[in-house]
Amino acid sequence: MAKVCLRPIFCVFLLLVVLIALISHHGTDAQPNFLKSFCGNDTTNSNSTYQTNLQALLLNISFNIQIDYGFYNFSSGENSGKVNVIALCRGDVSAQDCRSCISDSRVVLPQVCPNMKEAIGWHDFCFLRYSDRSIFDVMETSPSFSLWSTHDALQKDQFKNVLAQLMSSLRVTAATGDSMRKFAAANVSGPSNQTIFGLAQCTPDLSNDDCNVCLNWAINQIPKCCDGQTGGRVATPSCNVRYETYKFFGGGTSSPLLPAPPLPPPPHPPFGQPVSKQGKSNNTSRIVIAIVVPFVSIAVLISIVVIYLKFKVRRPQNIDTEAKDVADSLQMDFETIRESTNDFSDKNKLGQGGFGPVYLGRLYNGQEIAVKRLSREFGQGDMEFKNEVLLMAKLQHRNLVKLLGFSLKDKERLLVYEFVPNKSLDYFIFDPIKATALNWEKRYKIIEGIARGLLYLHQDSRIRIIHRDLKTSNILLDEEMNAKISDFGMARLLVMDQTQAKTNNIVGTYGYIAPEYAKHGRFSMKSDIFSLGVLILEIISGKRNSEYEDWEDLEHIGSAAWKSWRKGTLSSIIDPRLIEEGGSSRNEIMRCIQIGLLCVQEKASDRPTMDTIVAMLSAYSFSLPIPLQPSFYIQGGLPDDVFITSSSSSQEDQSAVEASRNELSISEQYPR
Repeated sequence: MAKVCLRPIFCVFLLLVVLIALISHHGTDAQPNFLKSFCGNDTTNSNSTYQTNLQALLLNISFNIQIDYGFYNFSSGENSGKVNVIALCRGDVSAQDCRSCISDSRVVLPQVCPNMKEAIGWHDFCFLRYSDRSIFDVMETSPSFSLWSTHDALQKDQFKNVLAQLMSSLRVTAATGDSMRKFAAANVSGPSNQTIFGLAQCTPDLSNDDCNVCLNWAINQIPKCCDGQTGGRVATPSCNVRYETYKFFGGGTSSPLLPAPPLPPPPHPPFGQPVSKQGKSNNTSRIVIAIVVPFVSIAVLISIVVIYLKFKVRRPQNIDTEAKDVADSLQMDFETIRESTNDFSDKNKLGQGGFGPVYLGRLYNGQEIAVKRLSREFGQGDMEFKNEVLLMAKLQHRNLVKLLGFSLKDKERLLVYEFVPNKSLDYFIFDPIKATALNWEKRYKIIEGIARGLLYLHQDSRIRIIHRDLKTSNILLDEEMNAKISDFGMARLLVMDQTQAKTNNIVGTYGYIAPEYAKHGRFSMKSDIFSLGVLILEIISGKRNSEYEDWEDLEHIGSAAWKSWRKGTLSSIIDPRLIEEGGSSRNEIMRCIQIGLLCVQEKASDRPTMDTIVAMLSAYSFSLPIPLQPSFYIQGGLPDDVFITSSSSSQEDQSAVEASRNELSISEQYPR
């Protein structure tokens, strides 16, 4: 009987712990992890005057915050030791949740950004920011981040019109607030019985004009990040906006922050005042808890034992049942997939990559799919493969090709993806006829899509993924010419004997490989950013990076573009079709060339991060640094013990393609 009761007792113990925690916290919700954090570049010693002043400010933040308004801005110190701190709670949360959120943030943010002079962390209920420079009364839209729902709104056009009107109204209301509160929340009726809830907020230290400008900038990002989705948010250091089709805020603008919970009564009442009844009430509560908790615990224990004996629930050992069920739901019948591709007929073959061929399939219900038939050189068992596929399936982003499922049979490993009808970017951009379908507006949209997909892989997804083979043939285009990155996260499907950031087996494609990766085998997120820079320059020029090679000096597209940029002759590398368009696009093109050059700088540390690149593309007010000279292409100068596996899908390179177990994307697990 003891063995039977072991698990129920454990469950009851957990229930009691949760119950006690709920009682002790008076119903306060636990704060989530940071939605997003940003760390500056300048560091200090942990014993510096700056860190001492920062710790003092953060220690006292929950006592000094203006709790009725959820706002805190203080500074301490002088000169290099001066610290400026801003904290702001969402305008509708309770005082208790506000205090709890900021208390959590003051502990977590210095851990996330150790010894940094500047950092920002955004929670759902609050945000905390500190810096060694002046940040009070200053409107800033960078760094910023956005989140969005994966569900499409019904009647998108009408939905977007109603949303635009709602956000405009919230902007006006929030921007006309006073120095203590600049917050607005409301809801409106949308199409198809959808209710749209919206929120807008600025830091109260901003002027009304600056708040209006900041919110206007954030609202203008919604079509770029969250176009036609049922929910989305954009946050900056100075303001934030959010909308959903469910009620996510509390009382809205009509309900200010609730008052703080009363402090415990003093041991003796103040002179001239009667004794409070609070103590008597507390004693009654303790008696009720003392009676109710044991009674509920016994009742729960008996119920669990009865249910356990009746159904004899036996969980399989060392297997997460829920994960296994989800993985099994993604598994598709091998014969069904084989028949959908006409037995992997060459007529159905869409292309050949380094990981294996890709076939067009058509299921019984008429749905078209893309089937990647992976190399048979796998070291994982079926369960490990399922778990890795399950992880990949959770990576959902509009600029990533969606994984629909997988199939297993003996040594066969099939991945089933959504079918993207317009093939890959290289199919269009390098064809003199098909390239006419890509005007500058579409090319700019493709560049933004690639950047947002890469930002998700690098920073916003459950796992951090370094693609390592970003190129035009791995950028697919849907029916609306939206960019979708493919072949991401493939490393997780194979057993890897390396988790370091260095390898002797260099993988990727000539022309896209970062110099530090090709020379020394060092890869990082900055390696992908180098490849992104090459992509941007190819999209603008309409030429492959190899077309710029001069076999005497082995010039790369990056160095060719940099020389033209220095000489002021950028028109020589711009696709003539784009020059013919004329209009205001010329400034955008020049700006994108500069961003591309920043991405291909020789030193990895000089290249911008993905969130900075997205901000550069989204905000024209974001000033761009002067790019340094990029590395000249080093195809002929690699060490003898290093080889590069090319996974190009062109016929010219197919003979050089070698299916390699090391030709992978690198993924790292990291806490969220």
